[in-house]
Amino acid sequence: MTTHARRRTPDSPLSAAMLGLEGASALDPVVDVAQPLMDAVTSDETVKDALQGRWLGHALHPLLVMVPLGAWISAGVVEFAGTDEDGRSTQLLTALGIAAAVPSAITGWAELAEGNRREKRVGVVHALANLTALGLEIGAWACRRRGNTGRAKLLSAGALSVVGGAGYLGGHLAVARGVGTKDRAFESRPA
Repeated sequence: MTTHARRRTPDSPLSAAMLGLEGASALDPVVDVAQPLMDAVTSDETVKDALQGRWLGHALHPLLVMVPLGAWISAGVVEFAGTDEDGRSTQLLTALGIAAAVPSAITGWAELAEGNRREKRVGVVHALANLTALGLEIGAWACRRRGNTGRAKLLSAGALSVVGGAGYLGGHLAVARGVGTKDRAFESRPA
């Protein structure tokens, strides 16, 4: 098999689905609705550089998403382990994740702003999935506040499932498509 033929053979059964998602022109109206948001968070060059993590030499979004994910996973572990008798820890962790989702999303929009149309199609699905997970976590938080831990557990488990799928899409954008900031110091370096 030639090197060229290897590049065309997918490594994953999900490759075809990802290529299909990238090519889904039906998502273009959603991209068009999201574009003003991307433009707004990148309209000022200094703000754009800060949100994209240029000062760090690394995309900021992957670092920030650890906070809501970590908080929500921790809330789920504490809740399922039964170690939070009054529910205050899970409420606090869920609220922390909800609050941290906002700056995480803003940095994601800032990175996606420089993507091409195919990347933006994946990006809007990634964002909609994360928005769904956020809504589920808000619902879980509200249920915990009312003492309905059974429903909170279901909503939280659903949110973590959705955010896992969203993470796959985000990983695709970062790894397969290289969306995110790049430090010029690492370009064109000898091996």
